[in-house]
Amino acid sequence: MEDRKPLILCIETATNVCSVALMRGDVSINSLECKENNAHSKMLATLVQKVFENTYFSMQELSAVAISRGPGSYTGLRIGASMGKGIAFGLNVPLIAVDTLLILAKAMQEKYPNCAYIPMIDARRMEVYSCLYDEKLNPLKEVSADIVESDLYERFEAQKIILAGDGAEKCKEVLTHSRYILDKDIYLQAKYMKDFVFEKYKNNVFENTAYFEPYYLKNFIAIKSKVKGLYN
Repeated sequence: MEDRKPLILCIETATNVCSVALMRGDVSINSLECKENNAHSKMLATLVQKVFENTYFSMQELSAVAISRGPGSYTGLRIGASMGKGIAFGLNVPLIAVDTLLILAKAMQEKYPNCAYIPMIDARRMEVYSCLYDEKLNPLKEVSADIVESDLYERFEAQKIILAGDGAEKCKEVLTHSRYILDKDIYLQAKYMKDFVFEKYKNNVFENTAYFEPYYLKNFIAIKSKVKGLYN
């Protein structure tokens, strides 16, 4: 590992928010995001280019590239993985992957310390991709695609459980116990990858760039496009 602090580009594309962050060691020095729906393929390269602007660094100085592993949007994850792998391969730097729900849980922890956290990503209909973490972000259940019911997390003891993510709001009518706190302002952002990415970099925990595939959790189901002109 280099003596200087590594410069790492973080890419997060698992939901409708497309975001990137540039970090030096474990410090985020610039971050950008786009909340336009279905704009990942159009905006990601632009965000990557712009995140280097107003800094003293260039892409050629990168020590590694980090991406969100999943689960999440099939299309979003593929776009993020393709961009991350392409940059890593082109610059001959390592690729790092971070579990998507852990990234969201970190955002929750920073706002609500000493709680339990259930990050939720929309998995269509009444399903969500979810996990339960304790106050130190240790997982208390496996990542899964769940149909949310009122007693789903009943066996886990916690006085206060924070819910966040684009799948959490549709569960508010089901998870009505007073210990559940829904925060609609917390969402996935690449800047929350920094601690996990830096730790993996220090310990040489890298992915095989050529063979890495996102963690989709569920099989992709194609939906017929509603865009006029694509079908008769």
